[in-house]
Amino acid sequence: MSETSCVLLGLRPSFGFGDRIGLATPGHVRAMLQDGAGIEAIYPQQSIREMARTARTADQVMQDALQGAAAAGWTGPIGADADHLKTEADVDVTIAAGFTFFTIDPSGFVDQQADNYDEQLLREKFSAVRDQIDWYDNCLGRSVTLTTGTVITLDEEACMRAAVKYGAAIRQAVQLADSIGRKHEACGRDFEIELSVDETDQPTTLAEHLIIAEQCLKSGMKLVSLAPRFIGDFEKGVDFIGDLQALERSLADHAAVAKMAGPYKLSLHSGSDKISMYSLLSKATAGLFHVKTAGTSYLEALRVVARHDEAMFRAIIEFARGRYDTDKATYHVHATVNGTPAPADISSAKVLEQEYLECWEDVPEGKGFTKPGRQILHCTFGSTLTHPEFGPAVRDVLTTHPETYAEVLCDHFGRHLRPLRAGL
Repeated sequence: MSETSCVLLGLRPSFGFGDRIGLATPGHVRAMLQDGAGIEAIYPQQSIREMARTARTADQVMQDALQGAAAAGWTGPIGADADHLKTEADVDVTIAAGFTFFTIDPSGFVDQQADNYDEQLLREKFSAVRDQIDWYDNCLGRSVTLTTGTVITLDEEACMRAAVKYGAAIRQAVQLADSIGRKHEACGRDFEIELSVDETDQPTTLAEHLIIAEQCLKSGMKLVSLAPRFIGDFEKGVDFIGDLQALERSLADHAAVAKMAGPYKLSLHSGSDKISMYSLLSKATAGLFHVKTAGTSYLEALRVVARHDEAMFRAIIEFARGRYDTDKATYHVHATVNGTPAPADISSAKVLEQEYLECWEDVPEGKGFTKPGRQILHCTFGSTLTHPEFGPAVRDVLTTHPETYAEVLCDHFGRHLRPLRAGL
């Protein structure tokens, strides 16, 4: 396995394995070899935000993943996802590290209140940006019938709301994609782009999805996948929360937009632990999907700590409980510290692991995982891994017990990969 082994994966179904510590790839490989037939792997994957919180560099993320894959015997293609890029500086460091798949995140340019504006305020907001929206007239009045039978009507309200909500974000995404293209042309390498518009308060409508995709593709963006904000709740560390039947219908419509406008893959962010919806995504897209996971491998690392150093696990939980209200600021989560038992009140190591890490037992399908401890540990990963005692302690346990880590990761991701293969 060489440093140049990362390749473009194109429209093939793909799965991204985030690794916040740098020791998870052997377990990821084991899961892929056992349960990932027909799905392509992305092993180097980390957002700039995650790198900052874990004090890792893009080069470290790349080398840890490639070396881990080689050591585990992986011989297949590998994609490399520079996740949630927002600035030129983000692009520069990830290109230099050899990433091939660039996820553009223009969420900072989205008007998060646009769905709540009444007609008068919407018109005022639209009037203020009208001169910057060069696609409005061409979109207004169109009617598009999808292969699902759903009709997308681009009436005045739909077009104005899309312009106000996503107009600046589309421009930012196109500008960053153009920069990525120029820089790759200069270094003679190829690349592909994913667009993330999922980090919004309200779901992406079909009209918004269509407008965003058409404008990005019209600009020449090398769009291989797009992540809308789907209906329901996609909280960290828990299953999908919402109406699965409604989600199934919505996925089919969004997949139809992706095939008609592109084709490009439909991408699921916050994809960790969304077990109840994987088969729906796979079937709706007929394999034109990408799933992105990240923090769940960190949680499985803490499972290893729980099984081999109970005292350390208890100390990490106490620390996480103290950090949670600060660290959760950038996440949409429902957990509260008061809703979890303190470690001192749990005498059994097995029960402690269940309260803070378990996510498979007694979970009503589509209702989400109800115990909040898992989210508390998830949101505080950065504080824990950069702590002078806990960060090194976690790494020590993982390097001392690599087989346990690979074993729990293989089991964990097998539960993700098997339902994703249903639609292939």
